[in-house]
Amino acid sequence: MNPNTRRALEFVLDNLVWFMLLFVLLVFSIFVPNYFQPGIFANIIEASSVLGVMSIGLALVIIAGHMDLSVESVAALSAMAVGIVFCSAGIGMGVQLTPDWLGVPVSLLIALAVGSAIGAFNGLLIVKLKMNAFIVTLASYIWVRGVVLALSGGRSAQDLAPAIRWFGVQRLLGLPLTAWIAILCFVVFSLIMAKSRFGRHLIIIGGNQNAAFRAGIKVDRILITSFVLAGAIAALAGWLLAIRTSGATANLGMGLLFNAFAAVVIGGVSLKGGVGALPGVYAGVLLLSAINTAINLMGLPATSTQVIHGLLVLAAVLLDTLKLSIRQKLA
Repeated sequence: MNPNTRRALEFVLDNLVWFMLLFVLLVFSIFVPNYFQPGIFANIIEASSVLGVMSIGLALVIIAGHMDLSVESVAALSAMAVGIVFCSAGIGMGVQLTPDWLGVPVSLLIALAVGSAIGAFNGLLIVKLKMNAFIVTLASYIWVRGVVLALSGGRSAQDLAPAIRWFGVQRLLGLPLTAWIAILCFVVFSLIMAKSRFGRHLIIIGGNQNAAFRAGIKVDRILITSFVLAGAIAALAGWLLAIRTSGATANLGMGLLFNAFAAVVIGGVSLKGGVGALPGVYAGVLLLSAINTAINLMGLPATSTQVIHGLLVLAAVLLDTLKLSIRQKLA
């Protein structure tokens, strides 16, 4: 095969989800009334911020060759912890710090501490005790959500402190700060995965853990770090969710896990591990948000979203298999 043709084919395979996103936006802009306007595109980016952040941590663990089903519950517990401390109504304690702006970093640290602790717990069980990642994180998904229910008692925390809620209403260049935080997270972790030793080693471990160990890579340390990061990033998503809703409820974030998995798989991250890039994951998140927006504008029932997301995941798995086959032929 001609080298130029091969490079072009590799480029298309690596960025297929971006071409899918552009195609979907073009089709919706033509056939869905009121879709093609700056406000709609801004809403797509804004609506994808929480899901996008959560998808980053999930993608890191899957690239490493493992699984983390707990991220949704971790986000909910982190949001509830922030809500209980800094909300002034419902079950909130209404803590007020002086000066007011201290509430922002302190609330974020509380969320990150909760998420990191659960991530470390999962990682130690999986890496040190050799327990199955699917079972461990499924158990965490259940017991962490149980803690959320126990803390809330079926009630909600409302009226988040104004200094923290400020992030949910401030806009920069037409986008809320929460969306810019998500974009910044994707940029930072994309650079980490592409340029740092940690990112390269994580990919190698996901491709072949035994070979990585024989090459002198500290496999256990990196895998535990990936679970801690997944928990911390999920906690950041929970913090953003609390800001957007000005509090927390017992069922906060329900369903985000499945959407995050859909975005990660659609974004080109292989469930076999060792393959995937975070820019593609962001494109997958935007694709889901674009489809949800079109469904809302067309007035279709909410069940249509689940059907389409499910079909997209199946299509993504099929495309992953086809891409692997094509790459093997190119090798």
